[in-house]
Parts: sequence; structure tokens; C-alpha cells
Amino acid sequence: MAVKDRRTKILLSLFLISDVSFPPVIIDDKLQTIFDFSFNQKTKTTLTQLAKEGMIEKQGESEVASDTVTCKLTEKGFNELCMEFPSFRFLKYTWDKKWRVISYEIPESKREIRDRLRREMQGWGLGPWHRSFWLTPHPIIPELNKLVSGRVEEQYIQAFESDHVLGDKNILIEKVWGKTQLDKKYREMFKKWHEILSHDGDKGEKLTKVVNEYIPLLREDPGLPEELIGKTWIGFEALNIFKEIKSILLS
Repeated sequence: MAVKDRRTKILLSLFLISDVSFPPVIIDDKLQTIFDFSFNQKTKTTLTQLAKEGMIEKQGESEVASDTVTCKLTEKGFNELCMEFPSFRFLKYTWDKKWRVISYEIPESKREIRDRLRREMQGWGLGPWHRSFWLTPHPIIPELNKLVSGRVEEQYIQAFESDHVLGDKNILIEKVWGKTQLDKKYREMFKKWHEILSHDGDKGEKLTKVVNEYIPLLREDPGLPEELIGKTWIGFEALNIFKEIKSILLS
């Protein structure tokens, strides 16, 4: 599975198995297999920590006494998940029409710091605009402040919030995020989903394979709002198809 962090796996499973209204989800053996985690002590500790932080709400007993537990994602947990999977944010929230522009020029002698910063901002829907300039419609400035405050890279960063006043947004989106190439990757994924579903086999195993094909694209998709990407964007279609597959294979 493309996700290694147990915390992220749990939040992701609660969202993909539910929807933006965050209904309760039973984390049972099937769900654990699909999202590649087991109900061991580390998982129980992670669940307890997520509940303490208000990222999830446990339903029923406060202590996990068996190999299943019912939880629901909270808005706080959803917001944390969106920092790694920006394609979820505008499924629930309305875009404020603001662009965030981040500029950083970290010297080659400090390449390790530069590479670390890029990794930490990887899920923010940022796209390369010009040399040293990155663009996103996501409200990531508070997270950026929290990330670099008091750190050495703070001196190299400038950040702006702006309106778009001139220029073709479609050209901008293609240049910055490669919409055409991403569309192609979604269509290739649809073919793989079709191959998975057309073969006989266990429903849980099929859904595991479907999820494993989906997650890398969810990470790559910058999560642009429909005002920019259009209501017919293939990423929205992919989510609707996934919901149909999920309901069939979990029945």
C-alpha cells in the first residue's frame, strides 16, 4: 500500500469507507486488510491518540476490548487528512477564490533542508509555476507558518495570498498541474479497475486492489475546486465510481 503511516491509514480508511458527512465506520478484519493494518497494540494506541486529539470519535466503549471498533472521522481529522490528500478538501468545503503563492530559494549548500521542505509540503496541492514559485488554491498558510516557524528555512520563504485578475485559468492549470496527463492516468486506472472487477475472486481482495490503484492518484491529484477544474473533472467521476465499487464489494 502507498501509505506507510498507521495514523494516516486509519484516517484514510474512515473517509473512503464513509463520505463527507462522516458516519460511523466499523473497523473490522476486512477493513484492516483492505488498508493494510492489523488490530495490534500499535493500532489500538494510535486509535486512542487520535481520539484524544479529537481526530476521531470512538463509538461505544472507551477502551478497545476486541478486534473491532466503531469510529467516525471528525472535521479536525478530515482537515489533517486533507494536508496529505488535498483532493478531498473541496468535496466538503467551498473555495474562497484565493490563490496561495509560495517562493523559496534555499542555497544548494543547504540541499538537505530544501528537500525536506519539499517532502513536508508534498500534499498541499502545490504546483510549480515558475522557478522557485509554487501555486495552490488550498488554505495552507497557517500550516506553513506552523511548519517553518523558528526553523532555518523560515528565512528563505515568502508567501502570498492573491486574486486571479488576468489570464486564461485553463492554460495556467495545464502548465502548473498537467491536467491532461493526470486525466490520462485516471483513465489508465479505470482500465485496471475493470480488469480487477472482471475476474473471479474474493470481494475483499478485489477492493484491496482497487484501493491500492486509487491511493497514488489521490495523492497526485492537487484537489482543485470545480470552479477551476470543471464539474466534469475525471477525478470527481473516479470518486463516484469508487463509491459504487465499494458498495458492491462490501455488500
